[in-house]
Amino acid sequence: MAELSGIVQPLIAWYRGVRRPLPWREEPTPYHVWISEIMLQQTRIEAVIPYYRRFLAAFPTVEALAAAEEAELLKLWEGLGYYSRARNLWRAAVQIVTDHGGRLPASVEALRCLPGIGDYTAGAIASIAFGLPEPAVDGNVMRVVARLTADGRDILSPAVRREVTAALRAIYPTAPAEAGIMTEALMELGETVCIPNGAPHCDACPLSALCRAMAEARTEEIPYRKPRAARAVEERTVFLLLLGDRVGIFRRPLEGLLGGLWEFPSASGHLREEEARELLTDWGLSPVSLSAGPAATHIFTHREWRMTSYLADLREEGGGITFADREELRTVYAIPTAFRAFLSHLGIRKK
Repeated sequence: MAELSGIVQPLIAWYRGVRRPLPWREEPTPYHVWISEIMLQQTRIEAVIPYYRRFLAAFPTVEALAAAEEAELLKLWEGLGYYSRARNLWRAAVQIVTDHGGRLPASVEALRCLPGIGDYTAGAIASIAFGLPEPAVDGNVMRVVARLTADGRDILSPAVRREVTAALRAIYPTAPAEAGIMTEALMELGETVCIPNGAPHCDACPLSALCRAMAEARTEEIPYRKPRAARAVEERTVFLLLLGDRVGIFRRPLEGLLGGLWEFPSASGHLREEEARELLTDWGLSPVSLSAGPAATHIFTHREWRMTSYLADLREEGGGITFADREELRTVYAIPTAFRAFLSHLGIRKK
């Protein structure tokens, strides 16, 4: 990938002129960089900023995070999705306190040994926080490099990603300050100029003169991604169980999708009213009334939930259901975004 040899200085100079004042860039300590990079995985920058600030206010140090209660941690994470990230943060914090004296290790190999830290995150922390000449290769960087080199191979291929990582590592600046800037600059270029959806802004690109895809008029066909398998569709029936001013919720199993979070009780399939009544009876619940509630759809990465619902007024508790008032649902229990439509129907606004 000889085309990459000339990108370093133009890219660094460009970044210094356009750098956005994001909160984790103002004080790029290893802890701050780590938290921001985990939050930014598969999440938009604009959505992350308020979460990042609230998280650091609650857990300003690795030690504070290691001592966190799971319920508080998940509540702070509520709405960001991919909740395993939050649990891995806690596990890694405990390991950092136990094995590294409360300081993130300053080597790529040691960083990769921490829960939730893969090659990309290890590279980002190593270069941005510690100034090591280690690239952080994510989808944005793969797209930039694919267009620069007119590489039509599948950018989701692990072999292609390894090759790109090695090629970038060979050209990375060794000056500590510039290594971090190089990582940030590649990210910035992919997020704001060499964008994933829609035409890239080649007129604003500092590397346009070096870009083979632009020269060959192939920016629309590159990068190439092998089509993913169709998303699985699941039909579900959600129950909004009302006992006076309280609402019934149930904690999901710790393992699997949305593990350990709280949800409105649900069942597989779209149940008819008589089936819904029978199921509630099987759960040991006696509805005074049952009526159709709102419908909602939620899309996960690999599956889609198509949900209908019923509102049921109950006489008494039962069925192993936890009943919480609306303020507790808003402030205490971590309820996934998948159920936002039902929360809104109950008059509960999440932060």
